[in-house]
Amino acid sequence: MSTFEMTGAASAMATVVRGVRDDQLGGPTPCPAYRVGDLAEHVGGLTVAFVHAARKTDLPGEAGPGDAARLEDGWRDRVVADLDELVGAWQDADAWTGTTMAGPVEMPAPAAALVVLDELVVHAWDLAVATGQPYAPDPLDVAACQSFVDQFDPPEADGGLFGPPVPVAPDASPLDRLLGRTGRDPAWRPA
Repeated sequence: MSTFEMTGAASAMATVVRGVRDDQLGGPTPCPAYRVGDLAEHVGGLTVAFVHAARKTDLPGEAGPGDAARLEDGWRDRVVADLDELVGAWQDADAWTGTTMAGPVEMPAPAAALVVLDELVVHAWDLAVATGQPYAPDPLDVAACQSFVDQFDPPEADGGLFGPPVPVAPDASPLDRLLGRTGRDPAWRPA
């Protein structure tokens, strides 16, 4: 597996994060378990976790599910700075060698890079659609994410890695196919 650039996906996520208003933090997202604030905090946490994965260092503390109660004043600036650090960490050639820990799972470093790319692309869409923001990921990032999720068997109806897939039209856009494969309805909008 070759290396790839995360700058575009991280930049797009940073734009979406900066566009989340305080009055939207309690709103729904396409991820039923997460409100907007919970998902924003999850993005911040996964960003830090994958900086450590790239550097092959231990993550201090335990990562938990996203929780808006952990969003501090200035959280947007912190998350954007952490996204910049994420890009820099994965630009180091050593990040792509050997194995690393992605949360509690040990995996080849290039696979961890695909996990974080998928998290950035899909969760940026989640946050963007939940907060009424435009979002247009790089087609190469979408293709890389699609190749990643296609490595897994579709989950059973009760869940699995991404949740049950959502059927999309055969001529759906690559992004819509990725969203459907990761358990999201591309037509989802907040009520």
